[in-house]
Amino acid sequence: MESKSKTIEDYRLHDTDTGSADVQVALLTQRINHLNEHLQKHKKDHSSRRGLLMMVGQRRRLLDYVKNIDVNRYSALTQKLHLRR
Repeated sequence: MESKSKTIEDYRLHDTDTGSADVQVALLTQRINHLNEHLQKHKKDHSSRRGLLMMVGQRRRLLDYVKNIDVNRYSALTQKLHLRR
């Protein structure tokens, strides 16, 4: 819970922001990374793998939305989250 509130604090656009696309992408990235570690250990956990793929798709759609709204914000977000290399 502490890491979730810290992530929200790091990526929010203003003081009361808890659900902007930037925050949602950051939270999804955090969950994706955690689930990725889980799947490294438990290779046959297919239900978690399906959830991971759904989260990756959701993050992709949110990133496309941010890119259509503001390209500079998109590039800053992807750079901060280390998504594009």
